Amino acid sequence: MPATTSISLHELFQCIGRPDAPLLIDVRTAEDAAADPRMLPAAIARDSRDIAAWAPALRGASIVVACQKGLKLSEGTAAWLRHEGAEARVLEGGFVAWRDAGLPLVRTGLVPPRDAQGRTIWVTRSRPKVDRIACPWLIRRFIDPAALFLFVAPAEVAAVADRFGATPFDIEGVFWSHRGEGCTFDTMLDEYGLQTPALRRLALLVRGADTARPDLAPQAAGLLAASLGLSRLYPDDLAQLEAGLALYDAFHLWCRDATEETHNWPASALARGTAAFGPGAA
Repeated sequence: MPATTSISLHELFQCIGRPDAPLLIDVRTAEDAAADPRMLPAAIARDSRDIAAWAPALRGASIVVACQKGLKLSEGTAAWLRHEGAEARVLEGGFVAWRDAGLPLVRTGLVPPRDAQGRTIWVTRSRPKVDRIACPWLIRRFIDPAALFLFVAPAEVAAVADRFGATPFDIEGVFWSHRGEGCTFDTMLDEYGLQTPALRRLALLVRGADTARPDLAPQAAGLLAASLGLSRLYPDDLAQLEAGLALYDAFHLWCRDATEETHNWPASALARGTAAFGPGAA
């Protein structure tokens, strides 16, 4: 049985994309990271040699540490983090095992630079509906859990991006936007290399809801209805974003685990009668 200080590939994969996922820390050497610069979803890179400086801030956090092969760097880092009061485990087999199992990795070359607090900063139009909630969900769950989002007047997006070092998305004329029949969510999946079956299925729902194509998936109309309802329920964009994250958490888990599940209520009349009254009831 694996030690409680380690986590299997399957167990970690089941956590990816969930709001309660552990913080992933990549402590590969610079040489190993340069040889394959991709990272586990939502992972942050840290230098194990500087652990005394950054570990105290992670007291109380749930953490999974990955090095190249799950050996000395991740073992030592996790042990140090536990000493600092974190719940830290080692990814069994490390980055190599995750990669060789064909599990999702993020292309890091297009991840925006981080601010002094280690966050990526993004900016888009105010009053989001579908794509401008779906993309922040994807970023928070798979790219940068600490990402900061600015919702501003449409005419000011470019100026705000320039002044505050933010990355614009879901507006015309920028890199992170619609392409062809796809929406910005599709663009992010393509560019970051995130092509899990669940995310591809979710992309159909987002595209159908965002581009008035409910024929793409039966659930697209429901996603649009929920999105429009949230936009009216929350006059504040950030409050709407927080509520929308939960919506996409649910849709993602449905796409991953529950597409074959059906709801069997009400039961048949015979079953109801037997359950309610028992054999021989008149």
